[in-house]
Amino acid sequence: MLELKNENLTVQFSELGGQITSIKDTDGVEYLWQGDPTYWSGQAPVLFPICGSLRNDWAIYEPAERPTFTGTIPRHGLVRKMLFKNVRRTENSLEFSISSNEETVKNYPFEFELSINYSLLGNTIRTEYRVKNLEGHRKLPYFIGGHPGFNCPLLDGENYEDYYLEFEKVESCTVPRSFPETGLLDLRDRRPFLENQKILDLSYQLFEHDAITFDQLVSRKVTLKSKNHQKTLSIAFDDFPHLVIWSTTNQSPFIALEPWSGLSTSLEESDIFNAKRNISYVAPKEVDRKHFDIIIE
Repeated sequence: MLELKNENLTVQFSELGGQITSIKDTDGVEYLWQGDPTYWSGQAPVLFPICGSLRNDWAIYEPAERPTFTGTIPRHGLVRKMLFKNVRRTENSLEFSISSNEETVKNYPFEFELSINYSLLGNTIRTEYRVKNLEGHRKLPYFIGGHPGFNCPLLDGENYEDYYLEFEKVESCTVPRSFPETGLLDLRDRRPFLENQKILDLSYQLFEHDAITFDQLVSRKVTLKSKNHQKTLSIAFDDFPHLVIWSTTNQSPFIALEPWSGLSTSLEESDIFNAKRNISYVAPKEVDRKHFDIIIE
């Protein structure tokens, strides 16, 4: 078992997917969703090199140095089921790593190294993604994101509707239309969602049209709170422009709070990967870093 522990939290990890598998406080309360397949078998997958979905799962690459290449990347990317190596461990941190291989280059034709550094400091778990471009001459295009699910409700005897999200700042925004059957978005077809408010009460009806994609938030922190007690869980995502929240509609006792660097393909977008909205690039032999924090109080 891979574990980090201090006076506030005990956090466990798996090399499968390089992900967190448990977050418990000193009262023994489990914050992380435990992957009940009745609702959702995932826990906290890492999304790379895409977040969300591509049209028909197609990624078309048009680097100048070689002919057009088309690959297939499933929803949320290639690494969720890959076995990472635990390459470094200290008293308060763990680092996992994987590299491109014969299988990944068939559909994502770039040489890369992806490292995930988890650190535990006080009541904060920091997840830092490090994407290294192993190519000698080409920029590496990518998206990356987290998909942690959290128990909601946290305590016995509570209901989902007892919980709410509190945004760091007062928000007024619209959200794009989503298509659950394909995972795509229409960024031109938007509906009002938050209007001069910091509080979003949770209900299963929120997710009747699939996940909610926030691409206009001013806040860089959101907190899950209960009306019944003082335990809270926050996500701080300064390095990520988007936040996606998701649950299923079948009374599922969890909510996913997901910082993404990019979004699913929008209907008006092409399938050319290099030209996608908000794509990140890493220069040859360089490393790009992005992090977010989970804060338990």
